[in-house]
Amino acid sequence: MQIAVPSCAPIARPAKLLCSRLTIFLVAACLFASTSHPAWAATSLVHKKAPTFIRRDLRNKRLDLRKYRGKVVLLNFWATWCAPCKVEMPRFAAWQNTYGPRGLQIIGISMDDDPALVQNAYTELHLNYPVAMGDEELGELYGGVLGLPMTFMIDAHGEIQAQYQGEASLDEIETQVRSLLPSR
Repeated sequence: MQIAVPSCAPIARPAKLLCSRLTIFLVAACLFASTSHPAWAATSLVHKKAPTFIRRDLRNKRLDLRKYRGKVVLLNFWATWCAPCKVEMPRFAAWQNTYGPRGLQIIGISMDDDPALVQNAYTELHLNYPVAMGDEELGELYGGVLGLPMTFMIDAHGEIQAQYQGEASLDEIETQVRSLLPSR
């Protein structure tokens, strides 16, 4: 079977050239997009100094991240409406009891707007580590906290060693904690 192809009129050649250029552009754009994904990796704070901050915790005590140099810090951004947050925070409280004497310090940063809700969650979840109120400015210091929970593992020298976003493996995080703490 033979298919009849219309002859190329003078206007067909520029359209064909445009189509070829568009195809090349689209292929190049796809290749570029695939090498630059994920977007957050370009601004990742892993292996960089943790941005310092000073806040008041829920008990109105001064919370200065620099004061925890020499300790391993698990910095956890969370909110009362975040279901995965409420799952991991009691485990963090257990780690504070278990690994605190070896140099771990858990710090919670609530991204809620209402401190009363945060205080209720703190009590209900039996948290035993400092929690401060966060805001957009503090979130931006940490690369833009857009999804919760967001957890940063900071070593004793103040350098971020790992970043966990969303529902992460608590066993993996605990392994990271143990690897950063001094041996017994």
